Amino acid sequence: MSGEAIKNCVANSSPERGGGPTAKPLVEGQGTRSPASVSTPCPSTGFAGPPPRSGEELGVRSTWTRAEIADLFDLPFTELVFRAAEVHRANHPVNEVQLSTLLSIKTGGCPEDCGYCNQSASAETDLKATKLMDVRAVLQSAAQAKDNGSSRFCMGAAWRNPKDRDMPAIVEMVKGVRAMGMETCMTLGMLTPGQAQRLGEAGLDYYNHNIDTSPENYGNVITTRTFQDRLDTLDNVREAGINVCCGGIVGMGETRADRVGFVHALATLPHHPESVPVNALVPVKGTVLGDMLADTPLAKIDEIEFVRTVAVARITMPLSMVRLSAGRESMSESTQALCFMAGANSIFTGDRLLTTANAGDDADAALFAKLGLRPMQAEAPMRMAEAAE
Repeated sequence: MSGEAIKNCVANSSPERGGGPTAKPLVEGQGTRSPASVSTPCPSTGFAGPPPRSGEELGVRSTWTRAEIADLFDLPFTELVFRAAEVHRANHPVNEVQLSTLLSIKTGGCPEDCGYCNQSASAETDLKATKLMDVRAVLQSAAQAKDNGSSRFCMGAAWRNPKDRDMPAIVEMVKGVRAMGMETCMTLGMLTPGQAQRLGEAGLDYYNHNIDTSPENYGNVITTRTFQDRLDTLDNVREAGINVCCGGIVGMGETRADRVGFVHALATLPHHPESVPVNALVPVKGTVLGDMLADTPLAKIDEIEFVRTVAVARITMPLSMVRLSAGRESMSESTQALCFMAGANSIFTGDRLLTTANAGDDADAALFAKLGLRPMQAEAPMRMAEAAE
């Protein structure tokens, strides 16, 4: 089955979109819509309900406490997933998942010591460092990704921060991918205000810069930059008018309290990230965490706990895209289905995620057909809400 199959795998499924009725607020302060308001698809947006409203009108809040988030994690599993599904249906197209492709445009040799990453210069792996890819080669990869059904193209470089000499090529990549009609995202490490401004002027849609874990656990994972360094780059991205893609990794030996702190750090930002990737650690031999967790029960996060994390992210950040990222290739179809039910609505397609394996286009097409999912066509709800403000 080719990548084209992803676009057509559910051609015979129902075209209806819309959300199930909600009878009461899901969590204190969380917005709801009446059953009548979600029964008819909106012709201008493609999903049920009235035209987009502002985040404030939809009940989006940045005042979550850790106790509230811990209470969500502690809910009975089916209750938590049900609540997350209701939030998802009230704010997003139902049975639609955004397809994204991630390309490593500069691999290895990174001076950071991130314990999970085989691209760190301190990792003892066979990964060879490469130079920045040629612009034409990147655009060829983007065109292939579009042909395979992706609407979003993400480009990652293993840098602590980009050098100013690399910015002209980076800008050309952004402009070239946007000219294809695709959504653009980049992750290049830390950015100065000036670099963020140049990317914004080039038209970059999203910048990815993950916080990785809770503030308390951060020093156990990375020592070459601080949690505040991450937040400073996010501020620079926001100031440049670029949408933020920010999430983290679970399954690094952290506790439930750390997962609560991770979600809390994101959900209490002054403006929620438009995109929240949730990664399951892919332990790689030769990395600090890969070696430390090898042959232990902590080497793979419990799948129910992973779904809980997705569900809590969906409830606390109702308008954000919640993205299933690394680790999906080792998840069962049932676990992935539960994640979609709990509000995940974006995945990376293709055989590789930077330097680790991914599920692949054929497997994703088969899963979409089995679950009756469609590639997302409408614009992300948070961006429409921002336009309404």
